[in-house]
This record gives sequence, C-alpha cells and structure tokens, in this order.
Amino acid sequence: GASALPAGEAMEQGLRDCCRSIRIGKILIQSDEETQRAKVYYAKFPPDIYRRKVLLMYPILSTGNTVIEAVKVLVEHGVQPSVIILLSLFSTPHGAKSIIQEFPEITILTTEVHPVAPTHFGQKYFGTD
Repeated sequence: GASALPAGEAMEQGLRDCCRSIRIGKILIQSDEETQRAKVYYAKFPPDIYRRKVLLMYPILSTGNTVIEAVKVLVEHGVQPSVIILLSLFSTPHGAKSIIQEFPEITILTTEVHPVAPTHFGQKYFGTD
C-alpha cells in the first residue's frame, strides 16, 4: 500500500536536528505498479534552490528510476547535477549505475551497496513497500 509519508521524510527529522536553518523541499514520486515508471505528483522547493547545494534523501535505492525522476525535476528548477548529493541508506549496484549513467556529475553517498534491496527494512522503518 502507498504511504502518505514520502520515504525521505523519515530521514528529515535527523537532518533538522543537526542543521536547524536548513531549507527543506519535497518531491512526491510514485511508481506505476504495471509499467514501473516513476511519476512526479508534487514538487515544492525553496525559490532560490538553483543557488544551493542540494541534499537529496532517498532511503532505499533499488532501480534508481525514482531518483532519476527527482533529479530531472531539480534540473528543471535550475539545479546543476554537480551540486546534488544523493543520500541513501542502501543501494543496489544497478540503481547507482543507472543514476550515474544519466547524471555523471551527481554525488551518491550510501552506507551499503548490495544486489538485493532490503524492502522489509523500508516497511519496518518508513511504512513504505
């Protein structure tokens, strides 16, 4: 089932706790069950986002499709991929490769790279599937 909370919001409180003055934007992207294509439903950013460094938080990266769509939205708002740091807890090699093929200048930070994405982890901690 879809959750009302985007997965990245679970990471938001920790960020707010350590960086009080940080500006937070939001992108809601959902994947179509049948086509597996990611569709952007909502995006709201600080107006000067194109002048900022962007920390893109996405906990579990499996195919990379959702993140690629998110980066496209950021680029449409004038953000250069070179200032985007993707922060994920977990990534598959395929997901990371897909993103880098599309946006070679992006920085990806993750705690673990493994071929099998821990979806049970997502359900337990983020209420997502």
